[in-house]
Amino acid sequence: MNSINTTFSSKKFQTSKVVSISFAHLVHDIYSSFLAPILPLLIEKFGLSYTLASILSIVQRVPNILNPLVGIIADNYPVRMFVILSPLITAISMSLLGIAPNYVMLCILLFVAGFSAVFFHAPSPVLVKEISGNKVGKGMSFYMIGGEIARTIGPLIILGAVSIWGLEGSFKLMPFGILASVIIYIKLKNVDTHKHAKGNKEARVWITFRKVLPLFLIMSGLIFFRQFMKSGLTAFLPTYFGDFKNQEYWISVMSLVVYEGAGILGTLFGGVLSDRLGRKKILIISGILSPILMLVFLHSNGVMVFTVLFLVGLFQFASSPVLLAYIQEIDSSHPSFVNSIYMFLNFSFGSLTLLFFGMMSDWVDINFSMNVSAYIAFGAIPFIFMLPSKKKQIKN
Repeated sequence: MNSINTTFSSKKFQTSKVVSISFAHLVHDIYSSFLAPILPLLIEKFGLSYTLASILSIVQRVPNILNPLVGIIADNYPVRMFVILSPLITAISMSLLGIAPNYVMLCILLFVAGFSAVFFHAPSPVLVKEISGNKVGKGMSFYMIGGEIARTIGPLIILGAVSIWGLEGSFKLMPFGILASVIIYIKLKNVDTHKHAKGNKEARVWITFRKVLPLFLIMSGLIFFRQFMKSGLTAFLPTYFGDFKNQEYWISVMSLVVYEGAGILGTLFGGVLSDRLGRKKILIISGILSPILMLVFLHSNGVMVFTVLFLVGLFQFASSPVLLAYIQEIDSSHPSFVNSIYMFLNFSFGSLTLLFFGMMSDWVDINFSMNVSAYIAFGAIPFIFMLPSKKKQIKN
């Protein structure tokens, strides 16, 4: 593979390079998606309440408070090895969850995996933007499809591992992640993440922050209301099917596969269509239909449950690449830092809403929390209309 140093100014969509980074995203997120499918087993093994169970997911997200710092580092120093090594570190820590002897060790392993995820997700979308030419929405779709495929097949992989080896045998999945990092190194060894370093070290980051603050205040409201429903589904969907709908474990895990599988299509078409129809139109459609379909899903039975759940995932995930493209189109000399602010808000509000979700499930029940999350999601709609129609230009 040739270095992309000579192609940053190209307007051509560089498919092979985008796919290589998407593959790295795929491998990393396969392992990071293991928690939700095995959460019912961990709840049973350690006798956890819903609140303690939700804290496990929060611990995995806590390192995201370092996102702005990592963003600054990514704008000033080459961080390619972080992108390469992150899948390996995440694979090791998440594969060891099954043999964790206690709750504290679970938290430590999840914290390490979360720390690894920060160093992967902060610089990688910026790199994808640079090699996507004038099709940033398409590039973000390709990038995020790697994550969505991972969150679709990840539950199947851990389900198969648990079925064959038991929960304690999940560590046997570790070598595949190590091998994948070697492959990613070969594919990305000539990719330069240091493009923005030269000449920008003296640029004052706080000026960039001050200029993007109005946009991110709007984004904060949008993300908060959007994340309440999404966090509950991604973290507790198998638990919901097992505890409330009394389904077998494998059916509960398959519900997550259906939801995340729909997310693959939503992620692909959301980004691509936003290049043609506009970012805001796709966000409005997603913001209105997602909570409506969620309420229909919660009151459905039989085969209809999975059909509507598929539609929920389709429209909910359609907004993800659009928001990411929106951020990447900000013209700044600190693109990784700007991207890291978005990541920080996304994961921080996800953690906060997830804690509320777990506490409500203990106070009332998990079905009540699911319904409340759907109604709260309507709150994102006014913030979508407040977003500027054209991309915001920020120059330092």
